[in-house]
Amino acid sequence: MDLAMRLREGTKHAHTAAENTAFMKCFLKGIVEREPFRKLTADLYFVYQALENALDEQIHHPAVSKVYFPALRRVPKLEADLAYYYGDDWRHQIQASPKGLAYVDRIQTVARENPALLIAHAYVRYMGDLSGGQSLRHIARSAMNLPPDQGTGLHEFDAFPTVESRRAFKMTYRDALNAIEVDEATAQAIVDEANLAFQMNRDVFHEMEEDVRAAIGDHVFDLITRQDKPGSTDRTPGHSSVELVAAEA
Repeated sequence: MDLAMRLREGTKHAHTAAENTAFMKCFLKGIVEREPFRKLTADLYFVYQALENALDEQIHHPAVSKVYFPALRRVPKLEADLAYYYGDDWRHQIQASPKGLAYVDRIQTVARENPALLIAHAYVRYMGDLSGGQSLRHIARSAMNLPPDQGTGLHEFDAFPTVESRRAFKMTYRDALNAIEVDEATAQAIVDEANLAFQMNRDVFHEMEEDVRAAIGDHVFDLITRQDKPGSTDRTPGHSSVELVAAEA
């Protein structure tokens, strides 16, 4: 079964909706405010902590084990990011937002009740980081004038430092997805869960929007966010666009 293609095709609409959140529209225009960005980083820390703990616990699961790649771990990078944005006592300053908590709870629930669905969460998060996340990293660095090697660790992979190495690994990940033996019902459940993961990402983005609006003003915010655009996965190959999840996966 071509699970990789099923995931890509089956999440196109959810992918487009994520790209058309007001927060992401502003981000792609280079409007990256430090306060909402560090709040988002904190939320993602809790999300990745839950995901990576769950993957560790399910390392011997016949499906999950196929997409268990320690080189993808984001928690150490996010810890460094949070130390930059909040200082050494960052653990006492951060908390997950309500939608961030809901995201964490969902990951923990599927880990207990149906571990195969962790595949969906890993796919959405890691393939996004390796793909569109690379462009988001450059935008954030420029917009916030960040010092070298600080503040964007989420999208920096020591094991895959080049475009070529990331592309090669995404092919490896695609092959790993397709090596998973699942029946039709499970495959569809994984696609459905990936769509839910996109929705939970959108929910977290929505929570950050008022901070952005307050920073740039209602008029500019509305000008940037009022019009939806086609999603990057709906466009023709080669179109220059940020993709939240990889075309190759």
